[in-house]
Amino acid sequence: MEQHNRRPPLLLISAIILIVFGIYLSFEYHKRQQDDEAGNLRIVSLMPSLTQSLYYLDAQKSLVGCTSYCLAAKADDIECVSSVLKPNLEKIATLRPNLVLASGMTPQRDVETLRKLDVRVEQFDSPKSFEQILSEFLRLGEMVGRAERAREIIGQTRAHLRLLALSDTMQTKPKIFFQIGASPIYAVIPGTFMDDYITLCGGTNIARELSSGIVGREFVVSRDPDYIFIVTMGIAAEEQANQWRQFEQMSAVKNDRIYILDSDVACLPTPVTFVQTLEMMREVVR
Repeated sequence: MEQHNRRPPLLLISAIILIVFGIYLSFEYHKRQQDDEAGNLRIVSLMPSLTQSLYYLDAQKSLVGCTSYCLAAKADDIECVSSVLKPNLEKIATLRPNLVLASGMTPQRDVETLRKLDVRVEQFDSPKSFEQILSEFLRLGEMVGRAERAREIIGQTRAHLRLLALSDTMQTKPKIFFQIGASPIYAVIPGTFMDDYITLCGGTNIARELSSGIVGREFVVSRDPDYIFIVTMGIAAEEQANQWRQFEQMSAVKNDRIYILDSDVACLPTPVTFVQTLEMMREVVR
């Protein structure tokens, strides 16, 4: 008698897969609900400054995922789920977050995909001023149940700034060039939180009239800055400093006032790192 190969119909296999996947999603959904009801936050941060802020707020125990640039979380071996611009949605989903902190540069399609998975996603744009840094920090604090801690840090920050202002003895405003890129040369311009470093330092931004930060060396030389600050770009920072030193007629060069700042501090918009950077600048700008 002839035996027939009996293969399960394709529709049956598909149905079984859908049922199993549905059970998995149902389990994940109810587990997330239980976490929410118990007040157990599971946070994925897609922005280094927000990750750092969670540590300042003593909320790092809720952090389950972050980007490859989140230095604050390195020692805690937090799962890396993203570069700065491209999150790995599959990795994020396996961590079962109930709050994802995204940047304004996170692709909107990825944001919508996460929301369709019933994940709360909150987006933060890059702050345009020191005041916006504070307001966004408070917003984050309220979001993670650390509002009082956020207000405490903001109060300390304002008090520190008042002390720095009292020590201001400058009669005239020095001209400052703040460089944040090497190829092309990119200057800090108004409408950015880094421009507030210059203002609160008591200086004048030589790029204050520009709408785009790309400049040439001839522009900087013609404005004759009294101080030049360069954000760390690896070995390129010292190379940039050496190139500026070739323009011996510039006041910043004649008076040996070229300084390199750490990008992990200066470029990170948090209340704490803002004051740290401003303090470093105030120590040399007199």
